[in-house]
Amino acid sequence: MFGAKLVGFVGVCDLDRAQQFYGERLGLQLSDERPLALVAQVAGTMLRITAVGEVATASYTVLGWSVSDINTVIDDLVARGVSFTRYQDMDQDERGIWTAPGGSRIAWFQDPDGNNLSLTEFTGGN
Repeated sequence: MFGAKLVGFVGVCDLDRAQQFYGERLGLQLSDERPLALVAQVAGTMLRITAVGEVATASYTVLGWSVSDINTVIDDLVARGVSFTRYQDMDQDERGIWTAPGGSRIAWFQDPDGNNLSLTEFTGGN
């Protein structure tokens, strides 16, 4: 069982708004499975953007991407209208990137439903 492919889920209240954000802003290729979900294949993993009555927002990251060049990805997303989160008492650079003690670089942003998403450039690559 644990060798099976992973499926990721993120809950959203409005699939039209989610389609604009995940499809247009993040650039994911979405298939429409309304009224239940939007579905994307992300690097071989299925992501189901699922319609829910109310999103239970979490204070932690619910979905993240491992990227090889975080600066370039952030610049591209900012150009598409994505805003990156700044946290009080965290030493983040001008792009909103925090460098972890081990050297990995992380930046956070939210989808329209308040889901915390992240980008991580791991030390030594992906």
